[in-house]
Amino acid sequence: MAGRLIELPAPRGPLSEQLFEALEGPAHARLASPGVPDSADPIADEDLQLALYVAYELHYTSIRGVDERWEWSPSLLSFRGALERPFEEAVAEMVPPAEAAELESVGAALQTIVAEDPGPPLSRYIETQGTRGQVLEHVVHRSAYQLKEADPHSWAIPRLSPRPKAAMLEVQFDEYGGGNAERMHSVLFAKTMEGLGLDPEYGAYLDRLPAVTLASVNMLTGFGLHRRRRGAALGHLAAFEMTSSIPNRRYGNALRRLGYSAEVTHFYDEHVEADAVHENIAAWDMAGGLAADEPEVAADILFGARALLQVEARWASHLMAAWEEGETSLRAPVVPVPA
Repeated sequence: MAGRLIELPAPRGPLSEQLFEALEGPAHARLASPGVPDSADPIADEDLQLALYVAYELHYTSIRGVDERWEWSPSLLSFRGALERPFEEAVAEMVPPAEAAELESVGAALQTIVAEDPGPPLSRYIETQGTRGQVLEHVVHRSAYQLKEADPHSWAIPRLSPRPKAAMLEVQFDEYGGGNAERMHSVLFAKTMEGLGLDPEYGAYLDRLPAVTLASVNMLTGFGLHRRRRGAALGHLAAFEMTSSIPNRRYGNALRRLGYSAEVTHFYDEHVEADAVHENIAAWDMAGGLAADEPEVAADILFGARALLQVEARWASHLMAAWEEGETSLRAPVVPVPA
């Protein structure tokens, strides 16, 4: 898999148009503030989420024709902050506040939150009824995160005290393949995409990803980049690990039902085993350890977990609603390359 390099996508409105036009110029140029974005629903706002996603991508990858010094341009950070604020507020409106009793044991609270979350039955639908086209769409949606898997959470590592840091590194070490590049989960996902006839290059499907998909990644990137959200980043990771094994088993079963080989299902099969091991480490040693060392971030740990579940539920509902109408859940259909 080649190094990361993306193309600037087509803008989806005035915010992304303004940002992309600036990025094509010198990094010392000033990017004017967009003011307060007027968005009735920031999570589903195609223009806002694409602009925020690309602004964040400057921390992850090279963008063709864009000076890398834009990454820390004060005017770009100010522009990005104007997009982050309404998005953060929209997510906060979806998440109930933590109760005092939950803060007494964050590990136990995480287990309860995960156990009580109904969530849309997306993985079960894909396992038993999903068509080949729907499975491919699901993989394309997930490529926005899976091709950078572990990276957004890893920004929290230097911000932690020894106990939660050690626990987080134990989880992340597996995500990065235990030191073997070919076993990195992002690399395994790229191989799954290739086996499905999809383009495994980082960012290849950015133009096709709807706002709600970009929002799920933007939320996590925001948690990771801002030290003040280190609790939310760990809560997100804990809930992610705690809710991963069963859906991944179902996605692997779906691919087997559709006749795909073990090479294609390897990514999902790996997560069934790895995330089952990670579950207790993430909840008790990592998230619980952070809460014990820094009680002031305990509520944000639970916020991160609940935010993941809420935004993922909205994303899954988008897919299910589109498929029920016989439509693509992407902005444009994908056509796999014949093997």
